[in-house]
Amino acid sequence: MNSKKVATFFFSTIGVVAALAIVVIANYVLSKVRARVDLTADKVYTVSEGSKKILQGLDTPVTIRFYYSASEPTVPVSLKSYARRVEDLLREYEQIAPKFVRIETLDPKPDTDAEDSASLDGIDGQRLQNGERLFLGVSFTSLDQKEAIPFMRPNRERLLEYDLSRAISRVTATEKPTIGVLSALPVMGSQPTPQMMRMGQFQGAPAWTAITELKSDFEVEQIEVTATEIPDDIDVLLAIHPKGLSETTEYAIDQFVLRGGKLIAMVDPLSVFDPAANQGNPMMGGNRAETSSSLNRLFESWGVKFEKGKVVADQARLTRVGGRNGQPEENYGILSLNTESVNTNDIATSQIGNVLMPFAGAFSGDPADGLTKTVLLRSSDASQMVESFMAQMGGQAIKQDFKPDGSVKDLAVRLSGKFKTAFPDGKPGSADEPNPADGEEKKDEKKDDSSHLAQASEENHVVLIGDADMLYDQVCVQVQNLMGMRIVTPLNANINLLQNLVEQMAGDSNLINARSRAIRNRPFTKIAKMRTESEAKYREKIKEMEKGLQETQRKLNELQRAKNDKSQRMIMSPEQKAELDKFRKQQVDTNKKLKELRKDLRREIDSLQNTLKWANILGMPAVVIILGLLVGLIKRQRTAAK
Repeated sequence: MNSKKVATFFFSTIGVVAALAIVVIANYVLSKVRARVDLTADKVYTVSEGSKKILQGLDTPVTIRFYYSASEPTVPVSLKSYARRVEDLLREYEQIAPKFVRIETLDPKPDTDAEDSASLDGIDGQRLQNGERLFLGVSFTSLDQKEAIPFMRPNRERLLEYDLSRAISRVTATEKPTIGVLSALPVMGSQPTPQMMRMGQFQGAPAWTAITELKSDFEVEQIEVTATEIPDDIDVLLAIHPKGLSETTEYAIDQFVLRGGKLIAMVDPLSVFDPAANQGNPMMGGNRAETSSSLNRLFESWGVKFEKGKVVADQARLTRVGGRNGQPEENYGILSLNTESVNTNDIATSQIGNVLMPFAGAFSGDPADGLTKTVLLRSSDASQMVESFMAQMGGQAIKQDFKPDGSVKDLAVRLSGKFKTAFPDGKPGSADEPNPADGEEKKDEKKDDSSHLAQASEENHVVLIGDADMLYDQVCVQVQNLMGMRIVTPLNANINLLQNLVEQMAGDSNLINARSRAIRNRPFTKIAKMRTESEAKYREKIKEMEKGLQETQRKLNELQRAKNDKSQRMIMSPEQKAELDKFRKQQVDTNKKLKELRKDLRREIDSLQNTLKWANILGMPAVVIILGLLVGLIKRQRTAAK
């Protein structure tokens, strides 16, 4: 064999083996190094500042046990990748607080100590098809406190950081947060009235399901609507339909927020479940009872505008409800919000699928200096503000003169920052006029403002929601009584939304700043917009047809009244027949135009969908072919030049 060929073969074999060895060694070394580069536009794979502050603020050790069935061969590849991402994030937590966070990774094989440990820590194993159990959970231990995430579901990966940080915050907390509930609605339940007791009803109305659910996780206290101060032990104040509050009560809420208390205010432009809604009938000469609520002084100070007499009507978020004679009716004032109407990048709303808001109001205006606004719920741009009394008349009354203004309405917002007082002159005096005898005492009492706060010392958060009726049982749950057991079935995500907000506000304040780790949702809305525009055209055509019908009916009535012979009143004259035939022809022409309009819409949508489909199918191959031709052309030119 030629010595040169042998040398070439030898050195090439050595080179291949050496390269292979380098790749294997480098792969092994790099697998032990946990380093990531976040190239996403929103930095969704970087630990947020809120989580960092929680970890850096620890003063007691936290042991985190990560249970994962790494040795189970039937684990899907996608779940293996997810488990690796969970462990990577836990290791980052350990790097941020190495003195107080200790990570233990355990593989709970059958009949091992690790399996027993998982059971003791509350980690559940999911049964696989082969009968084995798959473990993928995390437990947190600090002193004598324990918290567990029994199974890390991949569909909650966008909330992974929040779930871990929340568990650490919970396991290091010493007591349950206290929620204060202030409401003009009977949300806490009611005692039986003397009339009810005379009728043999000795049980009052139970608390609303939303409040019952909160009681399972928090200490809940009732705050009277006439309260002059909010107790210091209240962590979150939940104001549901705060109707008719005095300035003294608003001042108490103002000072509560300034000293660091969290506020969730659910105001309402039209509360149809307010007990006062059935009092006073304007048609019978009575005065219309007030059924709206707001926090006037506070909103003005925060730069928020809320119109108490107007509700949001939305053609794209309408709800079909029972109308007259039990027939279904489209009501633009009862909003069914989907994922396009919720902020999917906020922890509280990221997993909320559908929310029902009957006759909700909207928030507008620019936040005051030092405050920022985050929109949590919003309408579509096919919406309009309508008068409350018009909304009460039913869906048809809203639809009749409905004209979208093209703007999106803010239905729920969060204000963040350092709040300033809405009462710069201090605590307001009593709403009642002081008696001359004790006038000096009242005056001196008003001057005592030693505890008055003019501005918050730290950043705080306030959530404002433009509807209170959304928590009423008939709106958000279905309650059944089965053999004495009260079974509650959610109808939508209304109560979940409230629980998320309260939990977020009641926990470590840094949790509010822990954003979702999900990529922004960028839905394709072109087709929905086309449908909305087409429906607007339908509505105009239908209105024209209705006007034509009314005009024809008016002419028929005039011709009927013009008959002198009463015996001929029931017989149609030639003029009446001509008018009726004219209307029928117009009706046929209008229906034809509507059909053509629908055909044009379907044609446009089909064309758009086909364009997108072929662009997706042929786009990348076309790019590769073009690049290949360009490379070949360049090489050919270089070869020709040589």
